[in-house]
Amino acid sequence: MEVLVYPDPVLRRGGQPVTRFDPALRELAQAMMEAMYEEGGVGLAAPQVGIEQKLLVLNPKGDRTDRSGELVLCNPRITKKKGREFGEEGCLSFPGIHAEVERWIDITLTYQDLDGQERTLGASGWLARIIQHELDHLDGVVFVDRLTAADKLRVKAALLELEERFQRSRA
Repeated sequence: MEVLVYPDPVLRRGGQPVTRFDPALRELAQAMMEAMYEEGGVGLAAPQVGIEQKLLVLNPKGDRTDRSGELVLCNPRITKKKGREFGEEGCLSFPGIHAEVERWIDITLTYQDLDGQERTLGASGWLARIIQHELDHLDGVVFVDRLTAADKLRVKAALLELEERFQRSRA
């Protein structure tokens, strides 16, 4: 499973709701989790692997030997949010680029698990940041969209390099 890199147009399409909760969905979630670990990430959204579904996987520890923090969220949506803070983020679809992004500090969300059961989750700090970052992917929003004007200018050369690399790969 390959992680798509900016400016692949699939990254801007977001995802459609998950409607089938079957063994294929479980296999997809597991494959995404393995791809996330392989790339050294802590979260991965289905659009990042070319699948236009509202599905994300994460493990705040980013360690395949400690799977205790693994979560699979289908059709997640934030229902409550509180407080704002800036924190550094990177993205598997933007290799080598890191910048400060403002996010909610505390969130509550509803989602469906792999059986289709509705669940509620409260998250704060690092976990809340990961979830919000991945939720953006489900809506076709990428983390550079959330950068300050100064940070957009700072990462402009790196973005241009990714765009040129993408064009070369398509030629």
